[in-house]
Amino acid sequence: MADSANHASGGKKASDLFIECLEEEGCEYIFGVPGEENLDFLDSLSRSTKIKLILTRHEQGAGFMAATYGRHTGKTGVCIATLGPGATNFVTAAAYATLGGMPMMMITGQKPIKKSKQGRFQILDVVSMMAPITKFTHQMQSSDNIPSRVREAYRLAEEEKPGATHIELPEDIADEHTESTPLKRSLVRRPNADAKSVAQAVEALQNAKAPVLVIGAGANRKLTGKMLAEFVEKTGIPFLTTQLGKGVIDERHPKFLGCAALSAGDFVHRAVEDADLIVNVGHDVIEKPPFFMREGGTPVIHVSTKTAEVDPVYFPSIEVIGDIANAIWQMKEAITPNPAWNFDHMLAYRAAEVAHTAPLAADARFPIFPPHLVQQIRDALPEDAIICLDNGVYKIWFARGYAAYQPNTVLLDNALATMGAGLPSAMMSAMLYPDRKVMAICGDGGFMMNSQEMETAVRLGLNLTVLILNDSSYGMIRWKQANMGFEDFGLTYGNPDFVKYAEAYGANGYRVESAAHLKELLAHCNSTPGVHLIDCPVDYSENDQILNKDIKELSKAL
Repeated sequence: MADSANHASGGKKASDLFIECLEEEGCEYIFGVPGEENLDFLDSLSRSTKIKLILTRHEQGAGFMAATYGRHTGKTGVCIATLGPGATNFVTAAAYATLGGMPMMMITGQKPIKKSKQGRFQILDVVSMMAPITKFTHQMQSSDNIPSRVREAYRLAEEEKPGATHIELPEDIADEHTESTPLKRSLVRRPNADAKSVAQAVEALQNAKAPVLVIGAGANRKLTGKMLAEFVEKTGIPFLTTQLGKGVIDERHPKFLGCAALSAGDFVHRAVEDADLIVNVGHDVIEKPPFFMREGGTPVIHVSTKTAEVDPVYFPSIEVIGDIANAIWQMKEAITPNPAWNFDHMLAYRAAEVAHTAPLAADARFPIFPPHLVQQIRDALPEDAIICLDNGVYKIWFARGYAAYQPNTVLLDNALATMGAGLPSAMMSAMLYPDRKVMAICGDGGFMMNSQEMETAVRLGLNLTVLILNDSSYGMIRWKQANMGFEDFGLTYGNPDFVKYAEAYGANGYRVESAAHLKELLAHCNSTPGVHLIDCPVDYSENDQILNKDIKELSKAL
């Protein structure tokens, strides 16, 4: 009776209003696996001319795609799941987005909250579950509040530091009728850095002998790359990046010192040790620190949208807080390069790294040697190509050796560092940029965690290549196990025939038979539309020797 009275009262259906609110926010896609509690929402979505539903094979894949949409565009990616197991499958993607700084909104269903006849079947406290891993989580208890809650979820998802938000839409609320209307997006500008803090930073830089720039995750947004490049051009100060800062400035730049892919002891870490002042741009504590501060050590200038999160190894002396691009522009305008600056020793470390890598990259053994693989892929891809790394030991080889020429062309996860995101993030990249070459680079372990999305990629008609580094083991953990002197135990498995597996989904499958064959396959997949999978046997036998011993000894000797 209450329902019919509500319907008779006029207004529009709440689920229709929810879709209108998403349209007002500029939503283009909703990724997900709907359940029966989402059927009102799904019905309303079916009539939208602006939003496309992308049905995935697992909620985790949907969440990774929505987060990657946010990473590329700066706009909130939206995904949907049902209650219970659907919502719990979003947890990893929520953590991925929140730690990685990617704006995303999750919508989950729920049983009726006013009158339910199903006891506790499938019911979890999803809002409490999401609270520690999102910026905002809310259960809709009144259809009248939908516009303000959707606006708030979007605002918080996109505000620095971006991350995941969550709205639970119970079945009976979705079916209510309401007179509410969508809210317009607000126009907002990020605050600019204080002029006095900029002046302090500039004075410290001009008085230094060998300053260095460290570019981190927070700098990988909007116009920051342009301003940083102009700053480096004017001053000549060398720069390095964290893994999530890759590509902010073209890494072919003569002042590029490398990427801090290893935890310590690499050539790039020695270069930082040579500096007498560090400008840390967009530092995010979720990344492994590219350097460690100590009492009486090198002073640090923190340039970011937020004040520094202080810990025993990070306590900067000057903080420039505000829009990063604007702060760097202000510093560039005010600074007079010091003719006494000397960067020769820092740049010598970079030259030594390049010299050390060259013969490794030329090693055409089979199974394929990781440095050779990195070089082959870089040589095969155009400047604006996007590689999306899953998680494994190869991530270190790519972060160190694959030169990024543009922002967001190397998507790796150095925040949650989750397995299973490589394929969905590549699928999203291929959807957003259909004219660019896109490659997912996955270990066999990470690929199998969301391999079912191969069907989604084929169904969507995407053009992408999935390259699987096949060592029939969880190689990264096996490497650490060996480092710690433990017996080789518990980390090996068998794999399916990946070529047949790809073909079963309607994709094209190939198996690498030599280094020369790898080059041919990369060229073929690049020039042929469709979904391709390359099974690439990999030789990880020298990981420990090169990454843990040789690099540290060579860089120390310099």
